[in-house]
Amino acid sequence: MANNKPVNFIAEDAKLGKNVKVWHFAYLGSKTKVGDNVSIGSLAHVDYNVVVGDNTRIEGSVYIPPMTRIGKDVFIGPAAVITNDPYPMSKKMIGVTIEDGAVIGGGSVIKAGVRIGKGSVVAMGAVVTKDVPPGVVVLGVPARVVYTRKEYDAKKLQWESSAP
Repeated sequence: MANNKPVNFIAEDAKLGKNVKVWHFAYLGSKTKVGDNVSIGSLAHVDYNVVVGDNTRIEGSVYIPPMTRIGKDVFIGPAAVITNDPYPMSKKMIGVTIEDGAVIGGGSVIKAGVRIGKGSVVAMGAVVTKDVPPGVVVLGVPARVVYTRKEYDAKKLQWESSAP
């Protein structure tokens, strides 16, 4: 730490929107574009050539590889891992697309080339090996559809309104 301030690495050519918060020891690579009102947690690694949409929250210890495209209003839970190489170590990579309003649970793993549909939820610890349709919840290893986003939101509301 220099001058008692946390040390981050943000590439000189990374473009950050307004009101972006980057927490301790995070990395943002070259040619990365981050929208407005984004939070990037401690120890997160957002590699080069990544796009992050407005109002997105990336928790700590998340790995986001090159070529990843993240929409607006996305939540990525702690220690989630996104991949971009379906056959490591290949010279050819493919990005993951996470559409607007998606929720990626902590500890989940997303295979290279997968598309996470708009408003969908990936449960914590899920391993996503194929595209996730919009508006559904997936969980398990491999991840499978278990209910709709509407059902998820109702369960969340019931949880939040119940006594502690």
